[in-house]
Amino acid sequence: MLISLGWLSALVAGIFALHIGQKLCFPYFWKDLFYLAKVVRYGLKMEMCKVTSKVFTVMDRFVQQAERIPNKTFIIYDGVSYTYREIDERSNKVAQVFDKLGTVKKGDTVALLMNNEPDFLCVWFGLSKLGCSVAFLNTNIKCKSLLHCFNCCGAKILVVGQDLLHSLEELLPGLREGGIQVWAVTAESSHPGVHALLPALEQAPPLPVPAERRAATSLKTPTLYIFTSGTTGLPKAAVITHLQSLKGAAGFWAYGGTSEDVVYTPLPLYHSSASLIGIGGTIELGATCVLKKKFSASQFWADCKKYHVTIFQYIGELCRYLCNQPMAEGEQDHRVRMGVGNGLRQDVWREFHQRFGQIRMCELYGSTEGNLCFMNHVGKMGAVGRSNFFYKLLFNYELVQYDLEKDEPILNDQGFCQRVEKGETGLLLSKVSASAPFFGYAGSRTLTERKLLRDVFVKGDVYVNTGDLMLHDHHDFLYFRDRVGDTFRWKGENVATTEVAEALGMVDFIQEVNVYGVEVPGSEGRAGMAAVIIRPGCEFDGERLFQHVLRLLPSYARPLFIRIQECMEMTGTLKHQKFRLVESGFSPSSVSDPLYFLHSAEKRYVPLTEHTYASIVSGQQKL
Repeated sequence: MLISLGWLSALVAGIFALHIGQKLCFPYFWKDLFYLAKVVRYGLKMEMCKVTSKVFTVMDRFVQQAERIPNKTFIIYDGVSYTYREIDERSNKVAQVFDKLGTVKKGDTVALLMNNEPDFLCVWFGLSKLGCSVAFLNTNIKCKSLLHCFNCCGAKILVVGQDLLHSLEELLPGLREGGIQVWAVTAESSHPGVHALLPALEQAPPLPVPAERRAATSLKTPTLYIFTSGTTGLPKAAVITHLQSLKGAAGFWAYGGTSEDVVYTPLPLYHSSASLIGIGGTIELGATCVLKKKFSASQFWADCKKYHVTIFQYIGELCRYLCNQPMAEGEQDHRVRMGVGNGLRQDVWREFHQRFGQIRMCELYGSTEGNLCFMNHVGKMGAVGRSNFFYKLLFNYELVQYDLEKDEPILNDQGFCQRVEKGETGLLLSKVSASAPFFGYAGSRTLTERKLLRDVFVKGDVYVNTGDLMLHDHHDFLYFRDRVGDTFRWKGENVATTEVAEALGMVDFIQEVNVYGVEVPGSEGRAGMAAVIIRPGCEFDGERLFQHVLRLLPSYARPLFIRIQECMEMTGTLKHQKFRLVESGFSPSSVSDPLYFLHSAEKRYVPLTEHTYASIVSGQQKL
């Protein structure tokens, strides 16, 4: 008996010791294991498509959900609820209209220019049911860019929202000459050659078209084209296949979303975050989506409380805008348990938690056209994802040394890239393989080729150049450092704009900050400059800011110039525009905003006058 008790005690002690050892040495073991199990499970599900030759798409899943839960609310828009059945039947009407006209056939591309509204989904789904690819046009693009988008994705039909029809007036003659048919989601049309869609929908039956029309023979078949912002040139049409759509739709599920969740989507549907992750993820779960026409910081929490939101989507500076709103009572009185998105800086993350409660922020990393995704499934503040040995077996990526001055990877004597050590910043490359294909862009093959690096480590290998500088720390967390082109060199050192922006964001009188580099005549590299917005009721304090950057930033990273702005110029996906700021430089004669200069001798930021500017340009004022 004593021996038995001894063995039992030893066993318990051993298990306890293993548990303590696991907690100390492998604190994320179980979270990693469960997450990887989900990834493998979903991957096997898609692999079965190859074995059975039966491709089950996101649209198939929607039709399945409409049959399974027809009366459940799918979309809430502007206070009105739409069930799965209602959206399904209206999308059937769209399919019937275009099928009857005989203007589209399976495999054709139709362009969609609409703001967020339920009919965006109905048109998208209806065309998908006909086996068409749908090109989501950025509602901010104009004239030349719009025509370019048609040419590169090969669309011959455009469906435009009623509120955007006026923006096409000067282009309509050119569209007609190019043989592009225009349909407006209106009751009537006064524009020559523009067809009104709503009357046709009223007359169309809600009958489903045969399932074989939408049936895909391969997961690699294109289903969408989503355009890049075009900040460095004309927009490019990223090819979105059924494979990528399915991966995007799994996002909420991978983070623990359920059919009981209510998702809040204030992002534009033409962006992959809202369409692939937001709508696709809602469909996968059989959940409900509160669709907002446009993000409003002042209405955000009221909407969340009104509709019992449990998950919200964010991107870029959205969370900072919420933190910048005036304090109000009951800010933690909500049901939101999770935020899913990317671009959440650590300083904003911390402030967001302090103010609105311990909402689980689920950062993820991945580009629209990329073949790699990271997910911060453990909620490590500041990290965009987590990796380990097993994850790298599934997703082959590398961080390599990069020369910012030459704007290219650093090669060794054999002409191959060199990996960085853990804890060092490097350019993220993702290997192209059968399990991680890269579909690139529509149009010229050159556009896709520019995104690839060949012969990276051995002859014949191919990697996607993400253009992102990342850091993989010793605890296997991944951190976004900067975009190549955003990072600049000054005094022989690399300056990451995101790190500088995070430091400046800690100053209590600064509400928003956008960091970039500007050229200074006679100096190598680019000097740091920050465009900032001052919080309401506060004033710019050059002495306090000087002391702050002196304490937190190395000398080469301290912004030499500050530009005070009334508002920031943003992209449609809430990302800072930098190009125009870089182009305008720091001359008081060409910049109407107040400018300040870091004056080391006076130990403060002083107003940048024409005299000071002249002394900097002439080299009299040392930088």
